[in-house]
Amino acid sequence: MTQSQQPPSPGPLSPTEQRNPRSAGLDDLDTLGVLQVMNDEDLAVLAAVRAALPQLAELVDIAAERMRRGGTVHYFGAGTSGRLGVLDASELLPTFNLEPGRVVGHIAGGQAALVNAVENAEDSTGDGRRAAGKLGPDDVAIGIAASGSTPYVRGALEAAGEVGAHTVLISNNPAAPVAEAAADHILLDTGPEVVTGSTRLKAGTAQKLTLNGFSTALMIALGRTWRNLMVSVVATNDKLRERTVRILCEAADLSDAAARELLEDCDGELKTALVVSFTSVTPQAAAKHLADSVGSVKAAIAAVSAESGRETS
Repeated sequence: MTQSQQPPSPGPLSPTEQRNPRSAGLDDLDTLGVLQVMNDEDLAVLAAVRAALPQLAELVDIAAERMRRGGTVHYFGAGTSGRLGVLDASELLPTFNLEPGRVVGHIAGGQAALVNAVENAEDSTGDGRRAAGKLGPDDVAIGIAASGSTPYVRGALEAAGEVGAHTVLISNNPAAPVAEAAADHILLDTGPEVVTGSTRLKAGTAQKLTLNGFSTALMIALGRTWRNLMVSVVATNDKLRERTVRILCEAADLSDAAARELLEDCDGELKTALVVSFTSVTPQAAAKHLADSVGSVKAAIAAVSAESGRETS
């Protein structure tokens, strides 16, 4: 066994690996009873995520600042945790038109591990270090590990920290050993699972909610929404093209016909159409203000207003 594959030193058993007394008689229950036990246990998920929100907000602010100056965000995980990271990253392009490579998910074992377990992949700190090998000082590395002991995650966080990237561990273990390799530890204290050790349940659900909150708040901070509208959506099919029409109708109080005409004038660009509708500048001027505002509708409208104020003063 190589040094990079040495098992972690034994420590306190993670709560995610402990037996849950509330589900001890699980196989004696009927189907409804099983589902009720699971649902009752899921109540702990929301409480765990809420307790972590202050730390999560700090992480969003740090990530937004670094992304504004060209940095990137990287998730590192194995198994369920790794799949959740890849899923969250992959959904940002169609939802927020985020450029490829800005938020990236890395899973131990590579693409094959998304659908099949890859034996021993999570046990290599070396693989984790290699996965984080291209990170720099403006980047953010987020390790995700229910037990907080995954060697792959440790390797990634150690390598990222060595080059000055901001490092965070998200785990479900108060005594997570890998936390020592990160600048911050976001604990999701969901306790023992209904099925002992099955972290695809409460632990995974808490991780999914946390990543949803992190990436959505990050996109909002970067101006990828306007109010609560998904104005950066990539309209790649008829359903999404119709959605852009509805968004413009609702946001600008336009009729269906007027919204379609404005979108056509703006080459189908919803953000451009929004800026035009609220400022009356030309589509070309609106597009320029959006480019200068890094795609933020709110900032572009404010810039037009400021410019108009200077012209009339």
